[in-house]
Amino acid sequence: MKQKLTLILALSLLATSAFSQKNKKMGSGEKKGPLIGLHFNLIDFNAPIGIKDPSTGKTYSKIKDMTKGFSISFWKGIHPLVDLSIRANGSFRDYRALRLGLTDKTEFGIELEPALNFRPFPDKALMNPFLTVGIGGGVYTGEMGAYVPAGLGLQINLNSITYILLQGQYRWDITKKKATGDNLFYSFGIAQNIGKEKVKVVPPPPPPVVEPPKDRDGDGVLDVDDKCPDVPGLASLQGCPDRDGDGITDAEDKCPDVAGLARYQGCPIPDTDKDGINDEVDKCPTVPGIARYQGCPIPDTDGDGVNDEEDKCINEKGPASNFGCPIISEEIIKKVNLAAQNVFFETGKSKLLAKSFPKLNDVVTILNENPTYKVQIDGHTDDVGKDDYNQGLSDERAASVKAYLVSKGIAESRLSSTGYGETKPVADNKTAAGRAKNRRVEMTLSNF
Repeated sequence: MKQKLTLILALSLLATSAFSQKNKKMGSGEKKGPLIGLHFNLIDFNAPIGIKDPSTGKTYSKIKDMTKGFSISFWKGIHPLVDLSIRANGSFRDYRALRLGLTDKTEFGIELEPALNFRPFPDKALMNPFLTVGIGGGVYTGEMGAYVPAGLGLQINLNSITYILLQGQYRWDITKKKATGDNLFYSFGIAQNIGKEKVKVVPPPPPPVVEPPKDRDGDGVLDVDDKCPDVPGLASLQGCPDRDGDGITDAEDKCPDVAGLARYQGCPIPDTDKDGINDEVDKCPTVPGIARYQGCPIPDTDGDGVNDEEDKCINEKGPASNFGCPIISEEIIKKVNLAAQNVFFETGKSKLLAKSFPKLNDVVTILNENPTYKVQIDGHTDDVGKDDYNQGLSDERAASVKAYLVSKGIAESRLSSTGYGETKPVADNKTAAGRAKNRRVEMTLSNF
Protein backbone atom coordinates (compact mmCIF):
# COMPACT_ATOMS: atom_id res chain seq x y z
CA MET A 1 0.00 0.00 0.00
CA LYS A 2 2.91 2.38 0.76
CA GLN A 3 4.14 1.92 -2.82
CA LYS A 4 0.65 2.72 -4.17
CA LEU A 5 0.42 5.89 -2.09
CA THR A 6 3.90 6.89 -3.26
CA LEU A 7 2.85 6.36 -6.90
CA ILE A 8 -0.33 8.42 -6.41
CA LEU A 9 1.74 11.18 -4.80
CA ALA A 10 4.23 11.18 -7.69
CA LEU A 11 1.44 11.32 -10.29
CA SER A 12 -0.23 14.16 -8.40
CA LEU A 13 3.05 16.07 -8.37
CA LEU A 14 3.50 15.58 -12.12
CA ALA A 15 -0.10 16.63 -12.81
CA THR A 16 0.32 19.79 -10.73
CA SER A 17 3.62 20.57 -12.47
CA ALA A 18 2.01 20.15 -15.91
CA PHE A 19 -0.93 22.33 -14.93
CA SER A 20 1.46 24.96 -13.61
CA GLN A 21 3.27 25.01 -16.96
CA LYS A 22 -0.05 25.40 -18.76
CA ASN A 23 -0.90 28.36 -16.54
CA LYS A 24 2.56 29.89 -16.69
CA LYS A 25 1.17 33.27 -17.66
CA MET A 26 -1.24 33.19 -14.72
CA GLY A 27 1.63 32.25 -12.41
CA SER A 28 3.85 35.03 -13.58
CA GLY A 29 2.52 37.33 -10.82
CA GLU A 30 3.98 38.10 -7.45
CA LYS A 31 5.17 35.57 -4.90
CA LYS A 32 3.34 35.09 -1.61
CA GLY A 33 4.49 37.47 1.11
CA PRO A 34 5.71 36.21 4.52
CA LEU A 35 2.97 34.66 6.71
CA ILE A 36 2.78 33.54 10.34
CA GLY A 37 0.15 30.89 11.00
CA LEU A 38 -1.50 29.06 13.91
CA HIS A 39 -2.98 25.60 13.36
CA PHE A 40 -5.04 23.02 15.22
CA ASN A 41 -4.03 19.42 14.37
CA LEU A 42 -5.60 15.94 14.55
CA ILE A 43 -3.43 12.82 14.12
CA ASP A 44 -4.79 9.33 13.30
CA PHE A 45 -2.32 6.50 14.14
CA ASN A 46 -4.81 3.66 13.47
CA ALA A 47 -5.76 4.28 9.82
CA PRO A 48 -2.29 3.45 8.31
CA ILE A 49 -2.48 -0.08 9.77
CA GLY A 50 -5.49 -0.90 7.61
CA ILE A 51 -4.11 1.01 4.63
CA LYS A 52 -0.86 -1.01 4.62
CA ASP A 53 -2.53 -4.34 5.47
CA PRO A 54 -6.10 -4.46 4.08
CA SER A 55 -6.66 -7.85 5.77
CA THR A 56 -6.89 -6.06 9.15
CA GLY A 57 -9.75 -3.87 7.93
CA LYS A 58 -9.52 -0.13 7.32
CA THR A 59 -10.09 1.63 10.63
CA TYR A 60 -10.26 5.39 10.80
CA SER A 61 -10.22 6.84 14.29
CA LYS A 62 -13.01 9.06 15.51
CA ILE A 63 -12.08 12.65 16.25
CA LYS A 64 -12.32 12.08 20.00
CA ASP A 65 -9.78 9.23 19.74
CA MET A 66 -7.28 11.13 17.60
CA THR A 67 -4.13 12.74 18.99
CA LYS A 68 -4.57 16.52 19.36
CA GLY A 69 -1.92 19.12 18.75
CA PHE A 70 -1.10 22.57 17.46
CA SER A 71 1.41 24.21 15.11
CA ILE A 72 3.09 27.52 14.51
CA SER A 73 4.09 27.99 10.88
CA PHE A 74 5.98 30.38 8.63
CA TRP A 75 5.10 30.61 4.89
CA LYS A 76 6.98 32.44 2.11
CA GLY A 77 6.63 32.25 -1.66
CA ILE A 78 9.78 31.13 -3.52
CA HIS A 79 8.04 31.09 -6.92
CA PRO A 80 4.68 32.49 -8.08
CA LEU A 81 3.30 28.91 -7.82
CA VAL A 82 5.51 27.41 -5.08
CA ASP A 83 5.60 28.24 -1.35
CA LEU A 84 8.07 27.21 1.34
CA SER A 85 6.51 26.39 4.71
CA ILE A 86 8.25 25.65 8.02
CA ARG A 87 6.04 24.24 10.76
CA ALA A 88 6.76 23.63 14.42
CA ASN A 89 4.29 20.96 15.61
CA GLY A 90 3.38 20.01 19.15
CA SER A 91 1.22 16.95 19.92
CA PHE A 92 -0.08 15.23 23.07
CA ARG A 93 0.20 11.43 23.11
CA ASP A 94 1.63 8.59 25.19
CA TYR A 95 4.59 7.94 22.84
CA ARG A 96 6.32 5.68 25.34
CA ALA A 97 3.39 3.26 25.10
CA LEU A 98 3.97 3.00 21.33
CA ARG A 99 7.54 1.75 21.89
CA LEU A 100 7.45 -0.08 25.22
CA GLY A 101 3.81 -1.13 25.53
CA LEU A 102 3.55 0.78 28.83
CA THR A 103 0.75 3.27 29.35
CA ASP A 104 1.79 5.94 31.80
CA LYS A 105 0.64 9.42 31.03
CA THR A 106 0.03 11.75 28.16
CA GLU A 107 3.36 12.92 26.78
CA PHE A 108 4.40 15.67 24.43
CA GLY A 109 6.06 15.44 20.98
CA ILE A 110 7.83 18.36 19.28
CA GLU A 111 8.44 18.38 15.49
CA LEU A 112 10.06 20.65 12.91
CA GLU A 113 8.75 20.21 9.37
CA PRO A 114 9.98 22.15 6.30
CA ALA A 115 7.95 21.50 3.11
CA LEU A 116 7.29 22.73 -0.42
CA ASN A 117 3.71 23.54 -1.46
CA PHE A 118 2.80 23.51 -5.17
CA ARG A 119 -0.22 25.52 -6.37
CA PRO A 120 -1.86 25.48 -9.84
CA PHE A 121 -3.07 29.09 -9.58
CA PRO A 122 -1.47 32.43 -8.62
CA ASP A 123 -1.51 33.30 -4.93
CA LYS A 124 -4.17 35.97 -5.43
CA ALA A 125 -6.81 33.32 -6.36
CA LEU A 126 -9.57 33.01 -3.76
CA MET A 127 -9.61 29.19 -3.68
CA ASN A 128 -6.30 27.46 -4.35
CA PRO A 129 -5.62 23.72 -3.89
CA PHE A 130 -2.02 22.76 -3.25
CA LEU A 131 0.20 19.68 -3.03
CA THR A 132 2.62 19.36 -0.09
CA VAL A 133 5.90 17.36 0.01
CA GLY A 134 8.45 17.72 2.78
CA ILE A 135 10.64 16.15 5.46
CA GLY A 136 10.17 16.29 9.22
CA GLY A 137 11.87 15.29 12.42
CA GLY A 138 10.98 15.36 16.07
CA VAL A 139 11.61 14.37 19.66
CA TYR A 140 9.02 12.09 21.30
CA THR A 141 9.62 11.60 25.07
CA GLY A 142 13.36 10.99 24.73
CA GLU A 143 13.16 9.20 21.35
CA MET A 144 14.09 10.96 18.10
CA GLY A 145 12.34 10.20 14.83
CA ALA A 146 12.03 11.35 11.23
CA TYR A 147 9.19 11.19 8.75
CA VAL A 148 8.16 12.23 5.23
CA PRO A 149 4.85 14.17 4.98
CA ALA A 150 2.95 14.34 1.70
CA GLY A 151 -0.62 15.34 0.98
CA LEU A 152 -3.13 17.86 -0.28
CA GLY A 153 -4.39 21.17 1.02
CA LEU A 154 -6.69 24.09 0.30
CA GLN A 155 -5.75 27.76 0.64
CA ILE A 156 -8.45 30.44 0.98
CA ASN A 157 -7.02 33.92 0.35
CA LEU A 158 -8.79 36.84 2.00
CA ASN A 159 -7.32 39.89 0.21
CA SER A 160 -3.75 38.49 0.54
CA ILE A 161 -3.79 39.55 4.23
CA THR A 162 -5.47 36.65 6.01
CA TYR A 163 -5.33 33.05 4.75
CA ILE A 164 -7.31 30.00 5.86
CA LEU A 165 -5.30 26.79 5.39
CA LEU A 166 -6.78 23.25 5.38
CA GLN A 167 -4.39 20.28 5.05
CA GLY A 168 -4.44 16.48 5.00
CA GLN A 169 -1.22 14.43 4.90
CA TYR A 170 0.04 10.89 5.06
CA ARG A 171 3.27 10.87 7.12
CA TRP A 172 5.72 7.96 6.62
CA ASP A 173 7.91 7.12 9.63
CA ILE A 174 11.39 6.56 8.13
CA THR A 175 13.34 5.78 11.31
CA LYS A 176 14.43 2.23 12.09
CA LYS A 177 12.96 2.28 15.61
CA LYS A 178 9.64 3.66 14.33
CA ALA A 179 9.40 6.38 16.94
CA THR A 180 5.79 7.22 16.00
CA GLY A 181 4.74 4.92 13.16
CA ASP A 182 2.92 6.06 9.99
CA ASN A 183 -0.05 8.36 10.60
CA LEU A 184 -2.67 10.53 8.95
CA PHE A 185 -2.32 14.22 9.82
CA TYR A 186 -5.15 16.76 9.54
CA SER A 187 -4.71 20.49 10.14
CA PHE A 188 -6.88 23.64 10.21
CA GLY A 189 -5.13 26.99 10.49
CA ILE A 190 -5.18 30.73 9.97
CA ALA A 191 -2.14 32.65 8.67
CA GLN A 192 -1.54 36.40 8.66
CA ASN A 193 0.60 38.38 6.21
CA ILE A 194 3.42 40.09 8.16
CA GLY A 195 5.03 41.79 5.14
CA LYS A 196 4.75 45.41 4.11
CA GLU A 197 1.60 46.48 2.32
CA LYS A 198 2.24 46.49 -1.40
CA VAL A 199 1.77 49.74 -3.27
CA LYS A 200 -0.51 49.35 -6.23
CA VAL A 201 1.35 50.28 -9.39
CA VAL A 202 -0.62 52.46 -11.79
CA PRO A 203 0.32 51.61 -15.38
CA PRO A 204 1.39 54.52 -17.57
CA PRO A 205 -1.03 55.79 -20.19
CA PRO A 206 -0.84 53.95 -23.53
CA PRO A 207 1.27 55.56 -26.23
CA PRO A 208 -0.48 57.31 -29.10
CA VAL A 209 -1.67 55.05 -31.91
CA VAL A 210 0.59 55.20 -34.95
CA GLU A 211 -0.57 53.62 -38.20
CA PRO A 212 1.84 50.76 -39.03
CA PRO A 213 3.52 50.52 -42.41
CA LYS A 214 1.52 48.55 -44.98
CA ASP A 215 2.12 44.86 -45.76
CA ARG A 216 -0.59 43.85 -48.22
CA ASP A 217 0.28 40.12 -48.41
CA GLY A 218 0.92 39.78 -44.66
CA ASP A 219 4.28 38.03 -45.06
CA GLY A 220 6.17 40.30 -42.67
CA VAL A 221 7.96 42.16 -45.46
CA LEU A 222 6.76 45.75 -45.83
CA ASP A 223 5.40 46.70 -49.22
CA VAL A 224 8.20 49.24 -49.74
CA ASP A 225 10.75 46.39 -49.54
CA ASP A 226 8.59 43.57 -51.01
CA LYS A 227 9.35 42.55 -54.61
CA CYS A 228 6.18 40.40 -54.57
CA PRO A 229 3.82 42.58 -52.47
CA ASP A 230 0.64 40.68 -53.42
CA VAL A 231 1.96 37.14 -52.79
CA PRO A 232 3.20 35.97 -49.33
CA GLY A 233 6.90 35.16 -49.46
CA LEU A 234 10.14 35.02 -47.53
CA ALA A 235 12.15 37.89 -46.11
CA SER A 236 15.36 36.25 -47.37
CA LEU A 237 13.95 36.44 -50.93
CA GLN A 238 12.65 40.03 -50.54
CA GLY A 239 9.09 38.87 -49.97
CA CYS A 240 8.83 36.44 -52.91
CA PRO A 241 7.60 32.82 -52.49
CA ASP A 242 9.69 29.64 -52.77
CA ARG A 243 7.38 26.61 -52.68
CA ASP A 244 10.12 23.94 -52.74
CA GLY A 245 12.39 25.76 -50.26
CA ASP A 246 15.52 25.59 -52.42
CA GLY A 247 16.33 29.29 -52.10
CA ILE A 248 15.24 30.12 -55.67
CA THR A 249 12.08 32.20 -56.15
CA ASP A 250 9.21 30.47 -57.90
CA ALA A 251 9.37 33.01 -60.72
CA GLU A 252 12.97 32.00 -61.53
CA ASP A 253 12.58 28.27 -60.67
CA LYS A 254 11.99 25.86 -63.58
CA CYS A 255 11.06 23.16 -61.05
CA PRO A 256 9.14 25.18 -58.41
CA ASP A 257 7.73 22.10 -56.66
CA VAL A 258 11.00 20.12 -56.43
CA ALA A 259 14.06 21.39 -54.53
CA GLY A 260 17.02 21.91 -56.85
CA LEU A 261 20.18 23.91 -57.51
CA ALA A 262 20.74 27.32 -59.06
CA ARG A 263 23.11 25.87 -61.71
CA TYR A 264 20.21 23.71 -62.92
CA GLN A 265 17.76 26.67 -62.72
CA GLY A 266 16.11 25.32 -59.58
CA CYS A 267 15.84 21.71 -60.76
CA PRO A 268 17.54 18.70 -59.13
CA ILE A 269 20.78 17.28 -60.49
CA PRO A 270 19.73 15.10 -63.49
CA ASP A 271 19.92 11.30 -63.54
CA THR A 272 19.98 10.45 -67.26
CA ASP A 273 20.02 6.64 -66.88
CA LYS A 274 17.48 6.68 -63.98
CA ASP A 275 19.67 4.44 -61.79
CA GLY A 276 19.26 6.64 -58.70
CA ILE A 277 22.81 8.09 -59.01
CA ASN A 278 22.92 11.67 -60.25
CA ASP A 279 24.99 12.51 -63.29
CA GLU A 280 27.52 14.55 -61.32
CA VAL A 281 28.82 11.44 -59.55
CA ASP A 282 27.80 8.80 -62.14
CA LYS A 283 30.79 7.52 -64.14
CA CYS A 284 28.38 5.82 -66.55
CA PRO A 285 25.59 8.46 -66.79
CA THR A 286 23.86 6.83 -69.78
CA VAL A 287 23.95 3.22 -68.54
CA PRO A 288 22.08 2.13 -65.37
CA GLY A 289 24.46 0.97 -62.65
CA ILE A 290 24.91 0.77 -58.90
CA ALA A 291 26.46 3.07 -56.31
CA ARG A 292 29.40 0.84 -55.31
CA TYR A 293 30.61 0.97 -58.93
CA GLN A 294 30.03 4.76 -59.11
CA GLY A 295 26.92 4.39 -61.25
CA CYS A 296 28.35 1.79 -63.63
CA PRO A 297 27.03 -1.79 -64.00
CA ILE A 298 28.75 -4.65 -62.18
CA PRO A 299 31.72 -5.61 -64.40
CA ASP A 300 31.98 -8.92 -66.31
CA THR A 301 35.72 -9.31 -66.82
CA ASP A 302 35.62 -12.48 -68.95
CA GLY A 303 32.46 -11.45 -70.85
CA ASP A 304 30.62 -14.70 -70.18
CA GLY A 305 27.39 -13.01 -69.08
CA VAL A 306 28.00 -13.71 -65.38
CA ASN A 307 29.00 -10.54 -63.49
CA ASP A 308 32.18 -10.59 -61.41
CA GLU A 309 30.26 -10.55 -58.10
CA GLU A 310 28.66 -13.89 -58.97
CA ASP A 311 31.44 -15.29 -61.21
CA LYS A 312 33.81 -17.63 -59.38
CA CYS A 313 36.14 -17.68 -62.42
CA ILE A 314 36.23 -14.03 -63.47
CA ASN A 315 39.08 -14.62 -65.94
CA GLU A 316 37.60 -17.74 -67.60
CA LYS A 317 34.30 -17.97 -69.40
CA GLY A 318 31.70 -20.36 -68.14
CA PRO A 319 27.93 -20.76 -67.84
CA ALA A 320 25.89 -19.28 -65.00
CA SER A 321 24.91 -22.83 -63.99
CA ASN A 322 28.57 -23.40 -63.05
CA PHE A 323 29.00 -19.97 -61.39
CA GLY A 324 30.73 -18.58 -64.50
CA CYS A 325 33.44 -21.28 -64.52
CA PRO A 326 34.22 -23.62 -67.45
CA ILE A 327 32.57 -27.05 -67.39
CA ILE A 328 35.04 -29.84 -66.61
CA SER A 329 34.91 -32.50 -69.33
CA GLU A 330 33.44 -35.91 -68.57
CA GLU A 331 36.68 -37.54 -69.74
CA ILE A 332 38.75 -35.76 -67.08
CA ILE A 333 36.17 -36.51 -64.38
CA LYS A 334 36.27 -40.21 -65.32
CA LYS A 335 40.10 -40.24 -65.06
CA VAL A 336 39.97 -38.72 -61.57
CA ASN A 337 37.24 -41.17 -60.46
CA LEU A 338 39.29 -44.09 -61.84
CA ALA A 339 42.34 -42.86 -59.92
CA ALA A 340 40.27 -42.71 -56.73
CA GLN A 341 39.10 -46.32 -57.27
CA ASN A 342 42.72 -47.44 -57.54
CA VAL A 343 44.01 -45.99 -54.28
CA PHE A 344 45.17 -48.74 -51.91
CA PHE A 345 46.52 -48.72 -48.34
CA GLU A 346 48.18 -51.17 -46.03
CA THR A 347 45.55 -53.04 -44.03
CA GLY A 348 44.34 -50.99 -41.08
CA LYS A 349 46.85 -48.22 -41.89
CA SER A 350 47.02 -44.98 -43.86
CA LYS A 351 50.25 -45.80 -45.77
CA LEU A 352 49.70 -45.76 -49.54
CA LEU A 353 50.66 -48.88 -51.50
CA ALA A 354 52.90 -48.37 -54.51
CA LYS A 355 50.25 -49.67 -56.90
CA SER A 356 48.26 -46.48 -56.17
CA PHE A 357 50.93 -44.19 -57.62
CA PRO A 358 50.34 -44.58 -61.40
CA LYS A 359 46.71 -43.43 -61.23
CA LEU A 360 47.51 -40.68 -58.71
CA ASN A 361 50.17 -39.44 -61.12
CA ASP A 362 47.39 -39.10 -63.72
CA VAL A 363 45.63 -36.73 -61.30
CA VAL A 364 48.89 -34.79 -60.91
CA THR A 365 49.07 -34.42 -64.70
CA ILE A 366 45.46 -33.19 -64.90
CA LEU A 367 46.07 -30.60 -62.17
CA ASN A 368 49.28 -29.38 -63.81
CA GLU A 369 47.49 -28.96 -67.14
CA ASN A 370 44.56 -27.15 -65.51
CA PRO A 371 45.96 -24.76 -62.89
CA THR A 372 42.48 -23.53 -61.84
CA TYR A 373 41.27 -27.00 -60.86
CA LYS A 374 40.93 -27.99 -57.20
CA VAL A 375 40.41 -31.42 -55.62
CA GLN A 376 38.36 -32.44 -52.57
CA ILE A 377 39.63 -35.78 -51.16
CA ASP A 378 37.22 -37.76 -48.93
CA GLY A 379 38.15 -40.87 -46.94
CA HIS A 380 35.65 -43.62 -45.93
CA THR A 381 35.79 -46.93 -44.00
CA ASP A 382 33.54 -49.91 -43.32
CA ASP A 383 31.92 -50.42 -39.90
CA VAL A 384 34.42 -52.94 -38.56
CA GLY A 385 36.04 -51.61 -35.38
CA LYS A 386 35.22 -48.67 -33.15
CA ASP A 387 33.68 -45.48 -34.57
CA ASP A 388 36.48 -43.23 -33.26
CA TYR A 389 39.15 -45.48 -34.76
CA ASN A 390 37.41 -45.56 -38.16
CA GLN A 391 37.00 -41.78 -38.14
CA GLY A 392 40.68 -41.26 -37.44
CA LEU A 393 41.71 -43.81 -40.06
CA SER A 394 39.54 -42.12 -42.75
CA ASP A 395 41.04 -38.71 -41.87
CA GLU A 396 44.59 -40.10 -42.12
CA ARG A 397 43.99 -41.92 -45.44
CA ALA A 398 42.48 -38.82 -47.09
CA ALA A 399 45.42 -36.79 -45.75
CA SER A 400 47.90 -39.36 -47.16
CA VAL A 401 46.47 -38.90 -50.67
CA LYS A 402 46.68 -35.12 -50.27
CA ALA A 403 50.28 -35.39 -49.04
CA TYR A 404 51.23 -37.51 -52.07
CA LEU A 405 49.83 -34.91 -54.49
CA VAL A 406 51.63 -32.13 -52.63
CA SER A 407 54.87 -34.13 -52.87
CA LYS A 408 54.41 -34.09 -56.64
CA GLY A 409 54.35 -30.28 -56.73
CA ILE A 410 50.64 -29.55 -56.42
CA ALA A 411 49.98 -26.47 -54.26
CA GLU A 412 48.38 -27.40 -50.95
CA SER A 413 45.89 -24.54 -51.36
CA ARG A 414 44.32 -26.46 -54.26
CA LEU A 415 43.71 -29.55 -52.14
CA SER A 416 41.46 -30.33 -49.19
CA SER A 417 40.88 -33.60 -47.37
CA THR A 418 38.15 -34.86 -45.03
CA GLY A 419 37.45 -38.16 -43.30
CA TYR A 420 33.92 -39.47 -42.81
CA GLY A 421 34.68 -42.78 -41.09
CA GLU A 422 31.84 -45.26 -41.49
CA THR A 423 29.08 -42.60 -41.72
CA LYS A 424 28.56 -42.71 -45.53
CA PRO A 425 28.46 -46.33 -46.70
CA VAL A 426 27.70 -47.05 -50.37
CA ALA A 427 27.09 -50.78 -49.82
CA ASP A 428 25.90 -53.24 -47.17
CA ASN A 429 28.49 -53.66 -44.40
CA LYS A 430 27.13 -57.14 -43.62
CA THR A 431 28.98 -58.71 -46.59
CA ALA A 432 32.70 -58.77 -47.38
CA ALA A 433 32.02 -57.33 -50.85
CA GLY A 434 29.99 -54.50 -49.37
CA ARG A 435 32.62 -53.67 -46.78
CA ALA A 436 35.29 -53.60 -49.53
CA LYS A 437 33.26 -50.99 -51.45
CA ASN A 438 32.83 -48.91 -48.33
CA ARG A 439 36.62 -48.82 -47.73
CA ARG A 440 37.29 -46.15 -50.35
CA VAL A 441 38.71 -42.76 -51.27
CA GLU A 442 36.70 -40.29 -53.37
CA MET A 443 38.15 -37.32 -55.28
CA THR A 444 35.93 -34.49 -56.56
CA LEU A 445 37.21 -31.95 -59.11
CA SER A 446 36.08 -28.32 -59.21
CA ASN A 447 37.41 -25.13 -60.72
CA PHE A 448 36.13 -22.73 -58.04
